[in-house]
Amino acid sequence: MSPKKRILLVNTYLTASGGGNLVAAYIIEAIKNKCSISTLSWAPAELDAMNHTFGTSILPSETSVYSAPILLRILVKFIPFLSPIKYAILLRICKKIRCEYDIIIGLNNEADFGFRGIQYIHDPPYWLSTPRNRRQLSVKQKLRFINNLWTVFKGKYRPWMFIAGFSYDRMRKNLTLVNSNWTRKHIATSYGIKSVCVNPPASGFFPNLPWEERENGFVCIGRIIPWKLFEKIIEIINTVRSEIQNVHLHIIGIIDEHRYYQQLLQQVQTSPWISLHTNISKEELIKLIVRHRYGIHAMKNEPFGIAVAEMVRGGCIVFVPPNGGPMEIVGGDIRLLYETTEEAVRKILHVMKSHDEQVSLRTFLDSRKELFSPENFILSIQQIIKQFSK
Repeated sequence: MSPKKRILLVNTYLTASGGGNLVAAYIIEAIKNKCSISTLSWAPAELDAMNHTFGTSILPSETSVYSAPILLRILVKFIPFLSPIKYAILLRICKKIRCEYDIIIGLNNEADFGFRGIQYIHDPPYWLSTPRNRRQLSVKQKLRFINNLWTVFKGKYRPWMFIAGFSYDRMRKNLTLVNSNWTRKHIATSYGIKSVCVNPPASGFFPNLPWEERENGFVCIGRIIPWKLFEKIIEIINTVRSEIQNVHLHIIGIIDEHRYYQQLLQQVQTSPWISLHTNISKEELIKLIVRHRYGIHAMKNEPFGIAVAEMVRGGCIVFVPPNGGPMEIVGGDIRLLYETTEEAVRKILHVMKSHDEQVSLRTFLDSRKELFSPENFILSIQQIIKQFSK
């Protein structure tokens, strides 16, 4: 029997929040019985919390956990401007210990491990997505130290790339995984490299509650931050209520920006048809999803949108912007895509007033549920690791 492959999984943090950590947890889950796994993160991995939140079952004995040196962590903690270089430091550590592993997998976008590895890119570098910027970048890579420093100052590179002694040539040789076809197109435009789309899993068990037993309301999910555009969602549903009065809205999320949360809270307090749920458990989240007929999302150009996948898996009819990962999750169905408030209201009212349309959309979205299941993600990762190891 051949020895197990030694795999190092690198992520800035391994905690119980965020899509990157969800992906990390299920990659470990996918290969823990087939490979010898180690993790490298800035602080010690929170495996118990990740298991509880994401539904994984990773035992401490199934992975070796490493973190950045304690003195270095203290230094960065008390010097805030060093915070962005955490992943750069981890990549430097990878270069020193690379000979100890057969495969290194990085989950914080582009990575240079010193040799060919696997990189999972969640957020494409938008500033690179024009031919003009690509030409500028290819020239700047050949310039001296001071020119690279000037490039960082102007915000052209992701700063940690420069600090990590980043090689674009080595990065391009990695096997690149992405969270959506939208991200894949941006990566191809930015770097001229091919990538493999592996959608993150929407974890949890979603009971199939009959349509007749669901409430005639909406759920929306996301971190409480301005670019999630909750105020637009409120405006849309408020306008829908002018024709269908019993419609209500549940906003569900983690408070990420306190000032925006306070503004949102003021709106909620004056609107009894809106409920705001913060920092709730996964079980409570799933109960809210499956108890309602509809979902809505408003963030534009989101690379994936795990909340949309959760609502689809929970059996909701979900309305989303016509771009990014959310559009892909709902299969690009024109009936579910909206650009303006007026368009959203018109399409929502059409669906809510048409039983046949509801049946048609539910059947279509039901056919997409398994694309975002943990089982599908695990199988995809196992096949990718197997192919990469050959």
